[in-house]
Amino acid sequence: MYKKIILLLGFILLPSLVQAQLRIFACEPEWAALSMELGGDKVSIYQATSAFQDPHHIEARPSLIAKMRRADLLVCTGVGLEEAWLPLIIRRASNGKVLEGQPGHFMAALQVSRLDIPINVDRKHGDVHPQGNPHVHLDPNRLLKIANDLSKRLVAIDADNKAYYLQRLESFSTKWRSQIANWEKLAKPLQGIDVVVYHKDWLYLFEWLKINVVATIEPKPGITPSAGYLTIMKQQLLQKPAAMVVFARYQNDKASRWLSEKMKYPLVELPYTVGGNKESSSLTKLFDSTIQLLLRALKEKDQKQ
Repeated sequence: MYKKIILLLGFILLPSLVQAQLRIFACEPEWAALSMELGGDKVSIYQATSAFQDPHHIEARPSLIAKMRRADLLVCTGVGLEEAWLPLIIRRASNGKVLEGQPGHFMAALQVSRLDIPINVDRKHGDVHPQGNPHVHLDPNRLLKIANDLSKRLVAIDADNKAYYLQRLESFSTKWRSQIANWEKLAKPLQGIDVVVYHKDWLYLFEWLKINVVATIEPKPGITPSAGYLTIMKQQLLQKPAAMVVFARYQNDKASRWLSEKMKYPLVELPYTVGGNKESSSLTKLFDSTIQLLLRALKEKDQKQ
């Protein structure tokens, strides 16, 4: 009888132990990865999108709403990146914890300074973001600032595990600063090179690495280039050549490949986020792979000359 009571208590207590984990709804892979770095075994994380999806355009599926309904903390990019789907999910989930202004509502891009903030917002200029370029995770220095702020938010929501979260933040920060120094040393040959990009995903990455963007294949953000536009771009690049063409895994590669072939430029598919290629299984490996791919393309370009 005594054993039966113990077993029964175990079944009663086990669900509460599982539920004791702080439930995080992460919009993108980079924030799922950062949340795991900082939260460890004190959090459970649902990742809403993959590296092979355009985070601008996601279907507001019932499964996403169900996950949002149970979340303790929402971690997304913000500044308009998810505006086509996230507000609808939040509204339908009816979860007061993750509403704007609550501790459970964390928008990563709002924690740091942003680039490319437009003076005038007009939809005729394409999918512009009034609060600036949202792709802040590709600057490891900004990522470190976001990590500090996200850790504070974990502590605010789950104060019982404050010491644990602070220890993980300290460990992550120490390793991350060392990695930034290593990446900057490794990437020195990339400084000053000119590249063509498909979309303005790389603004923060290239500002950090001191790489120049001389042309964007999209005539306007979110607008597919026409044959005429690409022809004009080709003529311009004959006057001011670039070193390579860069695009992300989730983007249509047709125009990038055409331009690469016509101009004899190396074509570089960068992972963009965690999981974007088989090498990018963590935040650290995301930057490792990105820099190696750029260096490889630069070497290929130099060998052709």
